[in-house]
Amino acid sequence: MIPLIHEIRYDHPKMSAREMYKKIRPETMGRDKFEEYCFSLGLQVTRPRNFRKTTDSTGVVRFLNLIEGREVTGVNRVFVSDITYYEMNNRFSYLTFIMDLYTREIVGYNKSNSLRTTETTLPAIKMMARNIGPAQLEGAIFHSDGGGQFYSKEFLAFSATLKMKNSMAKLVYDNSHAERLNGIIKNDYLIPYGPQTDAQLGLDLARAIRNYNTGKPHGSLGGMTPSEFRKKNCNKPLFIKKITTTIKVENILPSTCPTSTVQPNYEATQCPF
Repeated sequence: MIPLIHEIRYDHPKMSAREMYKKIRPETMGRDKFEEYCFSLGLQVTRPRNFRKTTDSTGVVRFLNLIEGREVTGVNRVFVSDITYYEMNNRFSYLTFIMDLYTREIVGYNKSNSLRTTETTLPAIKMMARNIGPAQLEGAIFHSDGGGQFYSKEFLAFSATLKMKNSMAKLVYDNSHAERLNGIIKNDYLIPYGPQTDAQLGLDLARAIRNYNTGKPHGSLGGMTPSEFRKKNCNKPLFIKKITTTIKVENILPSTCPTSTVQPNYEATQCPF
């Protein structure tokens, strides 16, 4: 919940803890406990904000950061994920995204009115598994922030069945790729689309993901869209990207051609050879 609280405070610098409670409506925490929790993070309105550190709560499950300095060798090897919110008619909807770090392609997502694991991260990772295929995910890294939805029993049990490796950011900026994706989908697509109902938000979210995956050029992908980059690198030498401030690139020949997904209906593209 910590990253979400920080995101709300960033968008609403003077919003009090009590006002944030009314918007988030956490089902497992009362108002007074929530305010006390925010104060323990130094989030009183009168105090300066600090977005650089994520405070660990007692009993929080932690995983090592497995992607720091790691080389990404192809599709379906490293995924990053985060939960953000979209405010509409003074109410919040919660958006969960999963992105393939190599292609920048959104491969799983979900919209919900609750922060429960069963309505956020679990449906999103199940969508990813359905459309990519469990065999393609074995040994892949799933990287996230320290949100409880990513280390709940339900989520960890499902990721274990996929034989994925859990990775966790220690600082907010350790999950910067996912954070950036949140801003792109909200600011470049949803806000201009301007949905006014929950049903319309669902339609616009699917539209945004489709347009992002198939129509948005990325400088880090040589000006290609995520979909184009995945397809082009399916039967040609792949690039190795080192996940650091400076990205090093070199060519390797793939032994197999992985599949991935590009559309909200998520029909996997098969390797042409």
